[in-house]
Amino acid sequence: MPDPRAYFSILGALDYIIPDLADPVVRQILTAYSKIHDRRPRVLDVGCSYGINAAVHRFPVNVDLLRRRYASADMAAVSPDELMTLDKNFFESWPDIGAADFIGLDISGKAVNYAKQVGLLQDGIVANLEQDRITAAQAKVAGSADVILSTGCIGYVSEKTYTQLLNTMSRRPWVISFVLRMFSYNGFEKVMQAHGLVTERLASATFVQRRFRDQEEMENTVSTLARLGIDPSGFEADGMIHAELYLSRPPEDVRQASLDELVTVTSGRNRLTGARYVRVETADGPQVALAP
Repeated sequence: MPDPRAYFSILGALDYIIPDLADPVVRQILTAYSKIHDRRPRVLDVGCSYGINAAVHRFPVNVDLLRRRYASADMAAVSPDELMTLDKNFFESWPDIGAADFIGLDISGKAVNYAKQVGLLQDGIVANLEQDRITAAQAKVAGSADVILSTGCIGYVSEKTYTQLLNTMSRRPWVISFVLRMFSYNGFEKVMQAHGLVTERLASATFVQRRFRDQEEMENTVSTLARLGIDPSGFEADGMIHAELYLSRPPEDVRQASLDELVTVTSGRNRLTGARYVRVETADGPQVALAP
């Protein structure tokens, strides 16, 4: 789609919130990067889509505000080109409070173009690095990044994408990954290690991504977690998809401050949402119910 109206309509209906929950942590990490390296970092957002992470980070907006903006009757009536102009003016009207500049990677050319045209991304790469080799021009853009960020694409992209990105970089980046608990990060950790990076996991918090789309998605996720030996009780069993935070850095940077020392977290577990699929214990064993 040429603009984010459908994107927000679909994910907004599922209480999509991880950009909001991730940003305070990302901001603390980027601030630490700036202090250690004495420069404003450039962030490569993997799976950037329409630049939502950049919007939430750089401007005093959140996912719900943007969702309601695009859901209004007035916005529904305008053309994609008109919306792009309106959004460019909208974001330019806010102070830029970001701790970094953003570039993006996504397979959707329309999404990346939108994010660039409205001023959310300085540059963007349109590529499927799971299938294709990164081009020289794309490598130049990716190689300019100091930080690689993902708030939900790990598991949908593999180590292939990250290996190609890391190979483009002349200096070792920091890699911030919010990983859904149903996906293993072990292979990514090995790639990070091969590129001279040490990976830490924040054990003290999880981050809600959204509600489950339907009962089937919930049951499949819970089954996957069980196979991995992960208990969903109090997490996915309560109807929300959860992610964990991993941070990979050069060892000399890790020695200056651990991940636990860098960040303070408040999660969105108790945020009011729509109806949720939850797992309940019954006389016949665990069942899935719809909780208001």
